Amino acid sequence: MAVRRGVALVLTLVTLAVIVSFTGMLFVYLLVSRGPSIEGDSTLVLRPGGDLQETLPDDVVGQLIGSHAMTVRGFVDSLRMAKRDPRITGVLLMPSSLDSPYWAKVQELRDAVLDFRTSGKIVVAFLEYGGDREYYLASAADRVFLLPTSALDLTGVASYEVFLRGAFDKLGAYPDFLQIGAYKTAVNQLTEKGFTPAHREMTESLNRDMYGQLVRGIAAARKKTEAEVRQLLDQGPFAPEDAVRTGLVDALAYEDQLDDRVPQLRQGGEMRRVDGGDYQRVSPQSLGIRPQSRIAVVYATGMIASGKSGYDPGNGVVVGSDTFVEQLRRLRDDDSIKAIVLRVDSPGGSSVASDVMWRELMITRDQKPSRPLVTSMSDLAASGGYYISVAGQVIVAQPGTLTGSIGIFAGKVVVDGTLNTLGVTTDTVKSGTNADIYSPFARFSPGQRQKVAEYMQGFYTSFITKVADGRHTTPDRIDAVGQGRVWTGAQARDRGLVDALGGLDTAVAIAKQRAHIPADEDVELVVYSPRRSFYEALTELGRSSSALGAWSVLANAAQRQALSTLVAPVTAFRRGEPLALMPFAFVR
Repeated sequence: MAVRRGVALVLTLVTLAVIVSFTGMLFVYLLVSRGPSIEGDSTLVLRPGGDLQETLPDDVVGQLIGSHAMTVRGFVDSLRMAKRDPRITGVLLMPSSLDSPYWAKVQELRDAVLDFRTSGKIVVAFLEYGGDREYYLASAADRVFLLPTSALDLTGVASYEVFLRGAFDKLGAYPDFLQIGAYKTAVNQLTEKGFTPAHREMTESLNRDMYGQLVRGIAAARKKTEAEVRQLLDQGPFAPEDAVRTGLVDALAYEDQLDDRVPQLRQGGEMRRVDGGDYQRVSPQSLGIRPQSRIAVVYATGMIASGKSGYDPGNGVVVGSDTFVEQLRRLRDDDSIKAIVLRVDSPGGSSVASDVMWRELMITRDQKPSRPLVTSMSDLAASGGYYISVAGQVIVAQPGTLTGSIGIFAGKVVVDGTLNTLGVTTDTVKSGTNADIYSPFARFSPGQRQKVAEYMQGFYTSFITKVADGRHTTPDRIDAVGQGRVWTGAQARDRGLVDALGGLDTAVAIAKQRAHIPADEDVELVVYSPRRSFYEALTELGRSSSALGAWSVLANAAQRQALSTLVAPVTAFRRGEPLALMPFAFVR
């Protein structure tokens, strides 16, 4: 009897929980579907900051507090709708600290701000803090205001890299790695104590190109020559008064003073503000936007690995080949989709998983020739990320995208010396000459090293052949610009690895053209990257290391990326698996 009562009580509680949950979801749905109430002569307020996201985070923290977060696409779509919304008279852009060490997403937002200005409506930027990325974005506005007590931390572009070989030597560990490509420098962080000549050459090239992009953007926005901007950057950072004196900002003000300083944005004495998080709930249909055609956007975001997509505390977002393939197969069955845009934001990862994803993309592309496949690169589309990108008939990248890194590496860290210093000894019994090839207690024998090298060479040859086929050139030409070298999007376009410069909107426009959709016709973008449930995210967290889990919650984007670089070869991939993974650097 007691058991029956207990079961009945549990069932009652579960039923109540379902009812409460359903009621809450219904309330939220009704609230969201109704959309926000917006008065005329309103100002759209956008606050990009932190780690700019391609998709809404679906880890536990993201599930709990990220429902109102704005993605890069959310910011861009809000600006595009506000451009056509007669109730919006202008935009107040308030960039806060941007954590990402990369530039392409910032460029995507900047392009959207410049496009909004073509409507004749005003954009005002307000900076509480102005670092290089924050100022670069703010400079796209008509006027830039800086907090009276805040310096303008505008200094240029620098790269920082960490080398661990000295630490391994002290610990008695040996990084036993092989690589293909003189510039495949991901292993250098483990095997070297500083830059090799090729590594330094590549890093300096990336820095120069990104610095030039920064200079040109500021010069055009602030109506200065490039020489003047270069000279100014050498004088930074700037005291607030000096930022005004040099013409980098227009005036100093506190946020509450903007109502008086910018009369174009106020009606009846005060600015009518509409928060971007609320505005993204505005229905396109309410503005007379009636999409007629549908274009799928498939996101490949994060480290590439075999298995299911998810979130790894050490490596961040992981795009799993199994999940990716499932999405593409569902997409192929959707006859309403007129074109596909592959949106890539990945440093690469597993060579095998990358190949599986590439294959499924090729099947999807070739199954229906009238349905074009266009690739749009975000911050990163390197190594395995570039591997899958070449399935696109056209590749679009931002000038600051990091791409290329056509090369692979493999190896292991041998820890027998470390164990010996602790008094721990190991011994091995094996049946088979190479049964211990992946042992962490012994270096590769000459024969084992040869076996690994032969397999890697075969995969690299396949890699450059597939890239050559996708880019309509020869493997020799791809090898010449490959060799593991990372390029900016602008450099990659000059070398035939990328077709056009721009963001997701540019890729969509090209897809429309190739699908014979009129350029002025509105289209619906259908995202084929479903979020996990809260239960799935919670279950995954429970399987993760508590220390790494805590770090992933507390760390910023750059710190998480640094951690990922160190732990990915150990935690994310199969033993002995060759990796198509880009080298990591803080490009600041």
